[in-house]
Amino acid sequence: MIRRRLLSSLISSNSLLTPKTTLISTFSQIQPFKDSNFNNYIANGASGFMGLRAYSLLSLNDLRDNVPRKQKTRKGRGIGSGKGKTAGRGHKGQKARGTMKFGFEGGQTPMRRRLPKRGFKNPFSLTFQPVGLGKIARLINAGKIDSHELITMKTLKETRAIGKQIKDGVRLMGRGAEKIQWPIHLEVSRVTVRAKQAVEAAGGSVRRVHYNQLGFRALLKPEWFEKKGRLLPKAARPPPKLRDKVDSIGRLPAPTKPIPFYTEEKEAASTPA
Repeated sequence: MIRRRLLSSLISSNSLLTPKTTLISTFSQIQPFKDSNFNNYIANGASGFMGLRAYSLLSLNDLRDNVPRKQKTRKGRGIGSGKGKTAGRGHKGQKARGTMKFGFEGGQTPMRRRLPKRGFKNPFSLTFQPVGLGKIARLINAGKIDSHELITMKTLKETRAIGKQIKDGVRLMGRGAEKIQWPIHLEVSRVTVRAKQAVEAAGGSVRRVHYNQLGFRALLKPEWFEKKGRLLPKAARPPPKLRDKVDSIGRLPAPTKPIPFYTEEKEAASTPA
């Protein structure tokens, strides 16, 4: 505070208008300072304020809000404002009386109807999240998945073998099939021919199960129903168009032991759809 007051008094005085020798002689008379850096600035004899340390002279009472330079236009407040009476809209007409809906072009065919349609969106399409046998083998070797237990879609999600968003299920792919050297049992939504042959060759099994959207929530997040005070829903049956693409209905809560395939089921699974 003492330095700031002395500097402000020096700036306001007429001694700053005198030559450099007068400025140095004025600072040499100041005895209370013991700062070596400050004394070095004075001893260097810099011209003007180039040798002085920059001090902020801004006070708190000088602060003010960030007031916008351009004020908002006030329409309909007299002729002198330039935006009175019609407020810049002009006389009569559709644009002067109201607004039109988005995309309206005055009655002519709008752009959205002039452009042709292309393609279609299948409302019955299903999106499956892929997972390869190689990734499952790496997780088993790392100790994150127990090969002696049933590997479900919940197990794959908890071990981060697949992403968080499971829209319509999981598809088992044959990537890295040569790494499967021991029997494993899986329950997924879909499976490729190569992946199924690789798992069965190692002595394991793959079952295609069906879950609807509510069933997936009960399978992956059963604590959500407990938090809401609800019971777990019953497993939904597959629609008629998907009955030949699944082996059984999904079980709730998440199962830990596989269901053995009977002879009739093996024959039905082996025949191409």
